[in-house]
Amino acid sequence: MSADVVYLVGGLALLLGVVLPAALRGAALSAPIVLVAVGALIGLLPAPGGERVSPVDHLALTEHLTEFAVLVALMGVGLAIDRPLRWRSWTSWRSWSPAWRLLAIGMPLAIAGGALLGWVVMGLAPAAALLLGAVMAPTDPVLAADIQVEGPTEEAEGAAEVDEDDEVRFALTSEAGLNDGLAFPFVQAAMLAAGGGIGTWWWHWLAWELVGKVVIGAVVGAVCGLALARVAFRAPRRSLRLAETGEPLLAIAATVLTYGVAEVLGGYGFLAVFTGALALRSAERGHEYHALMHQVVERLERLLTLVVLLLLGVALTDGLLANLTWSGAVVAVLLVAVVRPVTAWVCLLGGAAREDRVADGALGPRERVVTAFFGVRGVGSVYYLAYALGHADFGDVDRVLWSTVTFTIVLSVLVHGIAATPAMAWLERVRTPQPVA
Repeated sequence: MSADVVYLVGGLALLLGVVLPAALRGAALSAPIVLVAVGALIGLLPAPGGERVSPVDHLALTEHLTEFAVLVALMGVGLAIDRPLRWRSWTSWRSWSPAWRLLAIGMPLAIAGGALLGWVVMGLAPAAALLLGAVMAPTDPVLAADIQVEGPTEEAEGAAEVDEDDEVRFALTSEAGLNDGLAFPFVQAAMLAAGGGIGTWWWHWLAWELVGKVVIGAVVGAVCGLALARVAFRAPRRSLRLAETGEPLLAIAATVLTYGVAEVLGGYGFLAVFTGALALRSAERGHEYHALMHQVVERLERLLTLVVLLLLGVALTDGLLANLTWSGAVVAVLLVAVVRPVTAWVCLLGGAAREDRVADGALGPRERVVTAFFGVRGVGSVYYLAYALGHADFGDVDRVLWSTVTFTIVLSVLVHGIAATPAMAWLERVRTPQPVA
């Protein structure tokens, strides 16, 4: 395949990335499904020079490409959420109840379930099984756009209503924003376990990986977001007030800067980017500048998603699934169809009466089912796997893990991509109308 053909295929793929989101709106088919399928078709063509870009053989490239895609998605998710999180307001914390439950209860249960399946069904060593559970636990912020809040609009009234009236979209969006950072301690636990027995690392993991890095990431994100918001909206010099000049690239600068500061200080950068976006959005919440920043982030995210999904599709037909065993396929189905839905549904049980649902973050029975079902697995899982395998030795199961994780992602893309539009439409139809104040 010549360079000219590469340009032709790349151009057609970019065109698909531009037109698919609008063309498939309202259809029971998502853009990620089409992009993976196109990538798979490209993978059937002869490679230029005979060499493929395989995630297994190019761990560093895979890690950094997916890392940046997740970072951009986290900034977009943070800017999209309109519901405030005020540190000194108990009511505000209660309104985020679905996120706290999904993180504190649902995610550890999902990690345990995935690890148990990897150990019992696939016969993986404990460290590799824990890695599988940790990698497959987070809900992906990149591929879950169809079930997330829509983001800020240029009018304050529109922005204020986006997620306040849709507890399902808010729960899934806030979960996707937070759990990509909070899954990292468990990935680190698997890496530490691969290097020695539990007696040599558990105390370090508990104090530093689980608590210390999380606190640093959250604090760095909040400080960076508030500082950048102060400059953008209230700087003494007009040239620095980017909200007035309308320069939306601040969102990209904030993403990279916040991530860099958090990582240099030893915290979790993913968590810092999300909390930084929340802090940035908290300033002048109804200002149209938030919509401008979100639009830029959304477009960059779309481009990165296009590249990642195309490469994933190419790898599918180029041997990435060659080491998929029957037990790995069974585990993938159970992760998507059983582990996530059951663990999320259990942690979301209970709550306040429906009339107080925004105040208390309560979900009705149907909303719980839909929220529990849509645990989209995607780009974040690829990043975590590439990172772990590039920094620790898990023995000879690398390719088995790649095949299992990839098959799970493709299965999630297919099932959740087809079900997203009809499920959300059904939920809208059966919802009880809100009482008139």
